[in-house]
Amino acid sequence: MEIHSVSEVTNFIKRMFQREPVLGCIQVRGELSNFRCYASGHCYFTLKDANSCIKCVMFRSRAQGLRFRPENGMQVVVSGNISVYERDGVYQLYADRMMPEGAGDLALAFEQLKARLAAEGLFDAAHKKPLPRFPKRIGIVTSISGAVLRDIYHVSKRRWPSVQLVLKPVLVQGEEAAAQIAAAIAFFNEKYPVDVLIVGRGGGSMEDLWAFNEEPVVRAIYASKIPVISAVGHETDFTLADFASDQRAATPSQAAELAVPDRAELLRYTESLMARLAQQGKRQLQEKRLRLDACRRSAALQKPQLLLASRTQRLDHATARLDALMKSQMKEKRHALEIALQQLDYLNPVHILRQGYGIVEKAGSAVTSVRDARPGDRLTITLKDGRLAARVESAAGTEGRA
Repeated sequence: MEIHSVSEVTNFIKRMFQREPVLGCIQVRGELSNFRCYASGHCYFTLKDANSCIKCVMFRSRAQGLRFRPENGMQVVVSGNISVYERDGVYQLYADRMMPEGAGDLALAFEQLKARLAAEGLFDAAHKKPLPRFPKRIGIVTSISGAVLRDIYHVSKRRWPSVQLVLKPVLVQGEEAAAQIAAAIAFFNEKYPVDVLIVGRGGGSMEDLWAFNEEPVVRAIYASKIPVISAVGHETDFTLADFASDQRAATPSQAAELAVPDRAELLRYTESLMARLAQQGKRQLQEKRLRLDACRRSAALQKPQLLLASRTQRLDHATARLDALMKSQMKEKRHALEIALQQLDYLNPVHILRQGYGIVEKAGSAVTSVRDARPGDRLTITLKDGRLAARVESAAGTEGRA
């Protein structure tokens, strides 16, 4: 019996797998497990069911086409071929495509990205900017061909003829569309400012509208300092651009209606205001005329002397009361002054001298105690009618001390 090497056996088994047409193009349903995506872009994972599992690999060239983010526990259908990895001697599924079971990959990718961006606050109402009431210039980001541009032009010019429309043509579907749309939004914000932006395209399938679900477009709308109106698809179509924009329009025509006011409607409104103003003016003038007539018929204007007579009488009474009050207060003040003068007179030293008392001074200072004088001191005694010069012969206190 011939002896074979491990490599020969493994290579023989690999060729057996390659010759089997069923394994060359196969779809496998299972639950994702141990999913890992490396920096190289290659993805490694396991598909399993209740009884078995199979190792799988999806190389970067295929993985970069995934619309959704694979997660462990997700039920998927993987298409590819089964072969043998010779180094480990194990068979594995080389995946070309992966789709979530029960829902399309686009629908799942939409929900996943929507949840992630919502968690970051990109759809918060607090971030929404109000649209300008009377824009002078509107930026349009859409395809140069198709009915979208024509609808926006006709509606906006019909409603507000003076508005200026500026088109930045972009692809609205395909691999390069998202990058072009995001770059156009940045262009208007950085190099060509306008009052409001309309970003959109006509209707189509979810695949056709997918550029407006791409993360770069959503982030560009969120970062825009210019208010953005999204007008993608028809009324029933929703994209992530709609959630990030400041205002969603069901159609491009409605976007134009939201962007500019209706001149005819404003004229009607202005005319109604003018009519109301004129009516209000007439009503107020009539009210003033009636009040004027009533004033003319009043007794005060018919006989003004009566109004003055009552005022004069009140003035006379007030003057009489004031005069009486003033006289009463003057009398009280005079009496109080007389009492104060009498009290002051009693305190006058001259008054005391008249009663037989005198003032004794030594060297210009009053002598108030026997201790202030010594025998031989010269004293001056002031009486009511003059002064006496005296000399102290002796000094004795009440206690009998000299």
